[in-house]
Amino acid sequence: MKYLSLAACGTVFMLAVTGCAGSAGQSSAAEDSGYEFGASQDEIDAVLADLEPVTLTYQSVASSPNSVMAHDTIFAEEIEERSGGKITVDVVYGQAIAGFDEIHDALADGRVDLAYTLPAADPSRFPIFDELSYPLSALSSSPLVGELVANAVGVELGWESEELLEEFESQGLVPLFPISASANAYPSCTEEAQSAEDWEGRQIRAGSSAHETIIRSIGATPVSLSYVEVYEALQRKTADCAMNSFNSSFDHGFFEVAPHVSYTADTSALRAPGAVLGGSKIANLPLAYQQVVFDSLVGAFIGGAEVVIDGNYEGVAKVNEVGGTIKEMDPEVQESIMKANRELIAEIEDNGTHGSDLRDRVIASGEKWTAKAEELGFVDEGDFASFDEWYDEDTDFRPYADAVYEEVLLEHRPE
Repeated sequence: MKYLSLAACGTVFMLAVTGCAGSAGQSSAAEDSGYEFGASQDEIDAVLADLEPVTLTYQSVASSPNSVMAHDTIFAEEIEERSGGKITVDVVYGQAIAGFDEIHDALADGRVDLAYTLPAADPSRFPIFDELSYPLSALSSSPLVGELVANAVGVELGWESEELLEEFESQGLVPLFPISASANAYPSCTEEAQSAEDWEGRQIRAGSSAHETIIRSIGATPVSLSYVEVYEALQRKTADCAMNSFNSSFDHGFFEVAPHVSYTADTSALRAPGAVLGGSKIANLPLAYQQVVFDSLVGAFIGGAEVVIDGNYEGVAKVNEVGGTIKEMDPEVQESIMKANRELIAEIEDNGTHGSDLRDRVIASGEKWTAKAEELGFVDEGDFASFDEWYDEDTDFRPYADAVYEEVLLEHRPE
């Protein structure tokens, strides 16, 4: 399936909203002209020369420009740079225009043009996305390579699902990263916990229904709390742990009151992936502008990697600073989590929408992208607890992002 394009008029959404540009007599040769992938900046500038400048609104996932999550604005910077300044991207922080519960409507009605969203938070509206969020748990976990691989697999898994692309397009949304694996989730606790006995009866804040299943599998009790309630619950010990990514726990100060983190190695404790989506204005841009946005997904991948991996770095440093611990769960606990993950994925395979080999495909994709990471020199040089000692904050993820673009995204580029 090709990405939404005015030139192709290839989807029902585009036909309904705008009609084929040429048939309505509303487009110009400049609007229908694109450029080849790999073109020089001078060549791109020449194609864009006769187009009217445009401004896009990008709602960052970050609460402020100072947040570790603000690395996601690399996407906006790349769009402006690739367009030679013809596209201006206004970045909005703190969900100032629309919260996660409203962002998809804001994209469709044009209040926001580009955003990271959480479709899994609304499974009744995005049931296909909800199902495809589970199999990423079959991948191994590590603070650097594991995150790169999971996000590459997510891009591949999302773009190979015609059903998922249609789920977005039918609601007036432009899929860019149909699945963004985001960061792995780990329990941060007020007291250490590695063994099965440690977890028995603990109350753990769950971020999703899938997290509830995993929490129960290790003998703990899931509790539902909004983000604004988590810090106080941990501080007062009315909750023992919270399942969150390192970047989120760091940003919200959870490590100050729950500095003991446990992690898995051969499986993941179910991610809470998101999506990078465009709205109605993106679908109606001239072809060359659509290509600029799509090609800038290289920057979006880099920004996402920095949000996750730099977030791991900052989180690990904070845990070590406050005298916390970061330890691997005992094998029997990891086996319980792995079994629960397999059962969840098997249920999805049994319904037939995504094939009976979904888990095997994800694992094969993971092996491929792990090999690519090794080929490009990305390796975990130590354990999780010492990540703040061996990770280089100046690591350049562009070679890996380029590989993901050329291997997965290029065939979906607007034409």
